[in-house]
Amino acid sequence: MKNRLTLSIGIAMLVGVAVGYLCHANITDPATLKSVASYFSIVTDIFLRLIKMIIAPLVFATLVSGLAGMDGGDDVGRIGLRSLGWFICASLISLSIGLVMANLLQPGAGLHLSVGSEEVNTGLNTAALNVKDVVTHAFPTSLLDAMARNDILQILVFSLFLGVGLSALKRDPRVAIVIQAIDGMVPVMLRLTDYVMRAAPFGVFGAIASAVTLRGVDVIYTYGKLIASFYLGLFVLWAILIAIGHLFLGRKVWTLLRAVREPAMIAFSTASSEAAYPRLTEQLEKFGVDKKVVGFTLPLGYAFNLDGSMMYQAFAAIFIAQAFGIDMPISQQIFMLLILMLSSKGMASVPRGSVVVVAAVAPMFHLPIAGVALVLAIDQLLDMGRTMTNVIGNSMATAVIAKWEAKRAPKPADVERSFEHAEAEAQ
Repeated sequence: MKNRLTLSIGIAMLVGVAVGYLCHANITDPATLKSVASYFSIVTDIFLRLIKMIIAPLVFATLVSGLAGMDGGDDVGRIGLRSLGWFICASLISLSIGLVMANLLQPGAGLHLSVGSEEVNTGLNTAALNVKDVVTHAFPTSLLDAMARNDILQILVFSLFLGVGLSALKRDPRVAIVIQAIDGMVPVMLRLTDYVMRAAPFGVFGAIASAVTLRGVDVIYTYGKLIASFYLGLFVLWAILIAIGHLFLGRKVWTLLRAVREPAMIAFSTASSEAAYPRLTEQLEKFGVDKKVVGFTLPLGYAFNLDGSMMYQAFAAIFIAQAFGIDMPISQQIFMLLILMLSSKGMASVPRGSVVVVAAVAPMFHLPIAGVALVLAIDQLLDMGRTMTNVIGNSMATAVIAKWEAKRAPKPADVERSFEHAEAEAQ
């Protein structure tokens, strides 16, 4: 299904470029061009409305279900706290790199797209942020009101409270029914998201055709610049992850990278972390990580430690701001970084989850989510890189947590010999 959708999006992008170029080349009147472009954007507007429709229940269900499912226990608590501490630091680093690289390279500059009149107002003036307004606004007076406005921050706060409360009372049979109901809501929302994403080719066609009609084929140059800038940012992130891993694992970080190169390539080629999961588990255990640490930390990392996706979300948000000529002060960007970090937790299993997170957060900062359709046109190419980065980041996190827990049984020489033996057998 994912390959068919990717192919459909690629075809829609090419058709949109061709149709937009014909309109741009044959229509000389600017007013007529603008009118034609507005008709193309109708399908894009419908697609974006569908995305808005699923944001609130999707974030609510995935986050509450994940928090309610957490177990207790001393070992689990200790490993969990260490894992979450690593994940939070890694997320902040990834988001920061995305913001810095997007501001330095300016991939969206020069598009000069116009902002539509219909934008969501979350009720928070991000142009004049202060501690009092941010703190008070974060706490909702009504969940229904927050969901009606797609206020992701207020939904997150309510979901955190509800998830922690359900986790504390999960052994109560009455509460177990509530948890089961929310758990049952998750696959429904994932299926609904899948249905919405099937309309992505139409949204991409409308967005590309409208942009090329107004701006000509120069928009294609911007796509190439965006892809190159994003992968440059990924290389910087890889270097930092390896350097941090070297601090804890020493030279054995290179042994780890050799061990996970196969699942990393599977993730890159399929753009699916799930496809790499079974092989990644095997390779981490061969590396010497205890099964208990792998069984707990790796799934937790798949839900909370998405280094590549974190960087992508910051990068995409700044790209949209640049494409539409929206100035974002550094205070807004830092605040957006924190919101992205919170809103992305529990979204790993969501189809095109990173795109959904960007669409959810964009209205808070008056960024037109019409820009999401532009990014979606090349999302597969970006998804391959960020998924591979997610696998590498989770491998590094699991190995480091195992080091902290002193669960690494094999000696360095034994590990080296075991890999040499495995490679000899494979040949």
